[in-house]
Amino acid sequence: MFQRLPALVAALWWGSLTTIGFLVVPLLFAHLPSPSIAGNMAARLFAAQTWVAVVCCVALLLMSRPKQAIAQYPWAKFAMIFILGGMLLALLSQFGVAPRIVARQDLRLWHSVGSVMYVLQWGCALVVLWSTLRPGATDAPVAYADDASVDTDTV
Repeated sequence: MFQRLPALVAALWWGSLTTIGFLVVPLLFAHLPSPSIAGNMAARLFAAQTWVAVVCCVALLLMSRPKQAIAQYPWAKFAMIFILGGMLLALLSQFGVAPRIVARQDLRLWHSVGSVMYVLQWGCALVVLWSTLRPGATDAPVAYADDASVDTDTV
């Protein structure tokens, strides 16, 4: 069961990005009485989404290799750059782009930058999810730190 946990966490990350960014926020702007109210609510949702992304990414990093293992799980070898990239994009969006949007500073530019960063983060989450679902992705790594068969001179 623990072997499926990375896929579940990646699915939570990707699914929350999909739901908020491509369903909930457009519905806010379509159904709330003013764009100002919708924008304020969207900002809160995106802030919450940032923390969902950070928690999911940290959990994925912690699950990337078993205890006492030198090597990572096969899914993590490929996905590591996308986990780190997605977390960086989430944090940059929240603390670099969002304050400029709230301050209404060059709104068209910062909305575009934020949207591109959100879609890139969505893509990172999708790649991570896909890599956790590959056949053999959760097979145990071969080398362990206390394994006598590991030649420490070559590692």
